[in-house]
Amino acid sequence: MIRLAVANQKGGVGKTTTAINLATALAATGWKTLLVDLDPQGNASTGLGVGQAERDWSSYHLLTGECGLAEAVIATRVPNLDIIPSTQDLSGAEIELIDYEERTHRLDHGLAQAPEGRWDICLIDCPPSLGLLTVNAMVAAQSLLVPLQCEFFALEGLSQLLQTVERIRGRFNPNLSILGVALTMYDRRNRLTEQVSDDVRACLGNVVFDTVIPRNVRLSEAPSHGLPALIYDYRCSGSEAYMQLARELIGRLPPMRDIAA
Repeated sequence: MIRLAVANQKGGVGKTTTAINLATALAATGWKTLLVDLDPQGNASTGLGVGQAERDWSSYHLLTGECGLAEAVIATRVPNLDIIPSTQDLSGAEIELIDYEERTHRLDHGLAQAPEGRWDICLIDCPPSLGLLTVNAMVAAQSLLVPLQCEFFALEGLSQLLQTVERIRGRFNPNLSILGVALTMYDRRNRLTEQVSDDVRACLGNVVFDTVIPRNVRLSEAPSHGLPALIYDYRCSGSEAYMQLARELIGRLPPMRDIAA
């Protein structure tokens, strides 16, 4: 199972929207997909129509060892897409996990329980911080996908994230790589958007995906209906962009997964 963490410690950059819609796009192309909601806000769970009453077990219980992977997984309304939901219990996990052995590897151990062939890819929606939950995601993942909002402060946040990635490589996960940076909330009418995009591409080169995610009202509306944008309105510019991003992402993944060809 390929493991991909969707991470950026800055809030409001489109992490959860990217995680939900990429997971949906991958599932639509035939990939058996697991989405892990590791954000205490639980927006990925809500955005896929998983209500609080359905979250008997969650990513919190998986991290603490109170349940196994099989108990935590819930099937979504999207074919081929399962989710491990989040609850507010995760808010205290940063402190609680300090007393656990191998506290940085709790998610890694949990995902290792996946039966052979059950899922092709796992996306991990990280919280907007560089705390222990995000560290667990980076230790468990093989690669990172970084959504980056096209604004000035996003560049500073990216620098901090890259430093954290280097520390994770040095101490816990030497094979961690950055699969790509996805520019989100792209507004062609705004000159600053173009400037930030040019700066990021000049700095990171081919690491930045060619596909950009535009500002789109339908992307914002979809979660209130408990649906990914790709199902809520598959013809909107946001949905089309995420489908294109998914195709580009598949092209960067290991060749062992040819089922989506």
